[in-house]
This record gives sequence, C-alpha cells and structure tokens, in this order.
Amino acid sequence: MHKVIYDTDPGVDDAMALLFLHRHSEIDLLGITTVFGNASVETTTRNALFLKREWDIAAPVAKGAGVTIDPSRPDRPWPTVVHGHNGLGDIDVPETIDLPLDSRPAHQFIIDTVRANPGEVTLVAVGRMTNLALALRHDPEIASLVKGVIIMGGNFYVPGNVSPVAEANIHGDPEAADIVLTAPWKVVVVGLDVTAVTVMTRSYLAEMAAAGDAPVKLLDRLSQSYIDFYGHIIDEAMMVHDSCACVYLVAPELFETRSGAVRVVCGGIADGQTILKPDGRRFPPGDWDGYPSQIVCTGIQSVKVLDLIRSTLLSA
Repeated sequence: MHKVIYDTDPGVDDAMALLFLHRHSEIDLLGITTVFGNASVETTTRNALFLKREWDIAAPVAKGAGVTIDPSRPDRPWPTVVHGHNGLGDIDVPETIDLPLDSRPAHQFIIDTVRANPGEVTLVAVGRMTNLALALRHDPEIASLVKGVIIMGGNFYVPGNVSPVAEANIHGDPEAADIVLTAPWKVVVVGLDVTAVTVMTRSYLAEMAAAGDAPVKLLDRLSQSYIDFYGHIIDEAMMVHDSCACVYLVAPELFETRSGAVRVVCGGIADGQTILKPDGRRFPPGDWDGYPSQIVCTGIQSVKVLDLIRSTLLSA
C-alpha cells in the first residue's frame, strides 16, 4: 500500500488526479495539501474541500503557501483562461465549504505526517513546489524519512508551456523547485515530455462519465472548458498532466526514464527552465556537481496510462 500526501492546486487536471488517488486500491491517501498556482491558495483550498465533500474523501486538507518562497518575486496573474476563474472550469462551486481544515500549515502537516510514518510516505506534488521547499527549510531531516517524491512539472526535451523553455509549475516558483530537486531525497520528475503526449478526448471522458457514478460525472463537467482551452493545440482533447504523476506511483513500468542531477534556472529569459545533467556524461566542474541523481521521465505508454486511469476512476 502506497501512503501518499497529495500536494495540489485544484485545478481541473488536479481534480482527476485526486479522484485517481482516492479510488486506487493500492493507495492510502493520508492528506491533501494546497498551494497557490491555478488560482489563489484561498480558492485552491476551497476547491480541495469541495472535492473532498463531493467525493467523500476522508483525508484531511491542510492549507499551504500563497506566495513564492522568495517573497521578492512579483505576483503573476492566475491562469483563468486555462482553469476558469474559480479553478474548476467555472462550474458552480459554493463560496465556502462547511468542512474543517487541518489546523497546521501544509508544510507542517507534511513534516508531522512523514515523521509519524518514517520511510513510508510518498509526496505527490502537482503544483508549485513551495510547500515541499518550506518543509525542507523547516525540517531538513525529512528528506531522509520520505519514501519518495513524485512531481508533475518541468520539461527537458520538449518546449515549455508558459515560455519556450519553462513549464508552469516550475516557472511559478523556480527557487522552490530548485530546492526540491537538489535535496537529498529521490525525486521522480513527470513533466511535459510525457504529459503533453498523453491526451484524453472529450468523447473518451464522456464515455467514462456515462459508465461512471456521480464523481466521474462531476469530473466530466468541470473538464469541459479545459478541453476547450486546449483547442489551439489539440482537437477535442486535453493533456492529462497531473494524473500521469499519480500513475507513475503504481505503474512505473509504463514510463521510460533518464537519471541525473537536475537544476532549475532562477531568473532571466530562461526563468523556470529545468536542466538535466545526465548520469555518465562528463562535463567540466559546474553547478550540477554534488547534487543527487534524480529520475526524469522521457517516454510513456500513453494508451496504457489512459486505460489505467479509466479503470481506476470506474472502480467504485
């Protein structure tokens, strides 16, 4: 059984990933921690509570960071064209959800949960990496106590999605991402190299909704405007970003990977770029030296990944 803390900024694709984690028989969802990104942290936390209520999820929700780990970074506008003004495709979501939050900030929830389950917790982070970086800053020893970290973010051999070289989650807090990727724990990076080629069509999702229960039907409704957004890239379909990171947890054999130290560019025109120094390649001394080798996904069996997502979401 995989014990998981899901660090998220719901977010349409975050919602599908959450339902996958909730329904997979081999996953024990210990908590949901929220971060700013697809909307403000107030909105993403409200959305997490809404999905917890609608999908009858037992895991607690802890509110996390609302600004970048470097407070001098300027604010950026929310990506309303992607996820809607409310973060969930502008479906009808109440302003407030009558459910309690965990009393701890997200980074402390992560620290406490990891320490209570040493060697057993996997952190699955599909938004900006601020909460994980704050947890490391407050308690560096947790790096040796987690089972692993899987992040959705980055791009290595394909273009970015917010600049020619940067992916949105990393670009949203590059300093935090660099802290996470250079910490002495094992990170698996599931980025645009594999998520951008894993697409779910509107008809595929509609067939799932027709065969599924109320949670799957809700997922179908909140995904419609997200599919509309992707119309400038792919026809009648959406990229399945965050769920790919969750699939890696239970089916890593569906991915091809490379390994090496990873650094994040912080500043300038390449702000947020993720750069791999592949293991086995020799370079002059540089800024990748002395950092841990991480795992970067470079290939994916997309059809099998989509099939696993479908079977899991329909397993209730």
